[in-house]
Amino acid sequence: MTVVLVSLILGALVAFYFYLTRNYKYWQKRGIPCVDGALPGFGHMLSVILMKTDLTEFCRKTYNDNKGRSMVGLYDFTSPALMVLEPELVKTVIQTNYSSFAKNAIDINPDVDPLLAHNPFVLTGEKWVNNRKRLTYAFSSMRLKILLESVKQVCTTFENYMNEKLNNNQTEFELKSLFAKYTAQVVAAAGFGVDGFCFDEEKKNMSFRKLGQAIFEPSLRNSFVFAATFLMPSLNKIFKLGIIPKHVENFFRTLVAELMEQRRKDGIPRTDFLHLMVEQEREEDDKFDLDMVTGHVMSFIIDGYESSSSVMSFIGFDLARQPEIQNKLREEVLSVLNKYNGEITYEGLKEMTYMEQVLNETLRLLPAGVLMKKRCTEEFELKGSDGIVCRVEPGTEVLIPVQGLQKDPQYWENPEEYDPERFSADRKHNIERFAFLPFGGGPRTCVGMRMALLQIKAVMTVILTKYRMELSPKTQIPLKMIPGNVLPTPLGGLWVYFRKL
Repeated sequence: MTVVLVSLILGALVAFYFYLTRNYKYWQKRGIPCVDGALPGFGHMLSVILMKTDLTEFCRKTYNDNKGRSMVGLYDFTSPALMVLEPELVKTVIQTNYSSFAKNAIDINPDVDPLLAHNPFVLTGEKWVNNRKRLTYAFSSMRLKILLESVKQVCTTFENYMNEKLNNNQTEFELKSLFAKYTAQVVAAAGFGVDGFCFDEEKKNMSFRKLGQAIFEPSLRNSFVFAATFLMPSLNKIFKLGIIPKHVENFFRTLVAELMEQRRKDGIPRTDFLHLMVEQEREEDDKFDLDMVTGHVMSFIIDGYESSSSVMSFIGFDLARQPEIQNKLREEVLSVLNKYNGEITYEGLKEMTYMEQVLNETLRLLPAGVLMKKRCTEEFELKGSDGIVCRVEPGTEVLIPVQGLQKDPQYWENPEEYDPERFSADRKHNIERFAFLPFGGGPRTCVGMRMALLQIKAVMTVILTKYRMELSPKTQIPLKMIPGNVLPTPLGGLWVYFRKL
């Protein structure tokens, strides 16, 4: 009896092993180079799941280890995934043959995350087309000029907050925390036309910043949700955890409903993002969908709050450790402001070309999105310059290692050096277009990019005209990212001294 039981257990283990490794010859059978060391059930992702390494480092190592190849196969747990390694193939996937790779490889369950399911990043087909049209209009030049007025009000609040802190002898600030206050306040003002209380210490428990923290701040819950959603979607089918916590979702449903009722009664025209989404929804459908409008505004929050504050923190860090670049940028800002009588204007911000160079160089070294994941929707044959040919089947994930491309010496001279001049008018034509993807590319280029640039440029204008930034020794150099976060998050934070000019 014991022998039979042991035999059954061993047989079950062997069967389970073969089940877990059933796909692990997928790339070899197709003659595609494959990363070594796939583990049963985990493929090549064990170190990421155990948080021994972050996704950024994993992608960059895979890219660097396979230099000279056009593509390489790997196993995302039990599923085959293809990483494309040369810009021409990136162009094929995200632009030239977009229709064959039209879907981002992120699945959101509308029953678990009903508001996030309206985000254009996860939509496909006709829903994506309609949503894209709405947001393209929402971030047109005309609309951005209107939204800039709300952003400028927040810049004034930011300046008052900083002056109060500096007058009380606080000079050292953690940049991510500081800029998250700013972007959360912009979301409240430009998104809803309300006060987000993000700079009010007495009302911090009511602030939009606190709601943003619930979604994005490093925590065991958020790390698990990130892993389950972006790395192991099959796991989330079991646990059904939403990226947006229920109390945050309920807050914004209630807020939108109350604001709409209030506006219906007072009849005063508004200029915020919510008003625009409501008007567009009414034009397209007489049956008003509160859930859809709330979902659109939630997209504004997610796209405008976390990624923008993360980018700003790295810009501040780069300027603090490069005083000569900070001074050069300050000269440009003061020159442009002088032209517009000291006012921050839409036209003036567009003329700050060196600021855009600085922003691009920061995004090159530390992109907010370290990896793009596309899903093949129609069978397509990819041909690499090295002669490798891969017939990609529908459902296959295609990975684009953004940071690997953006730090490759093949495309960038001295890639580890911080040099905004590489984006200057006389040099930027040398940049390999599809080796620089801070906002994606092709039809799915980030639709909120222009709004992000607007709010970043506006607050940087205020900072550079009023303060000098110096790096604090509390900032750990070289930067080490905390594993398990959606966006790159430095261990120990980015600490900078602010001094009044």
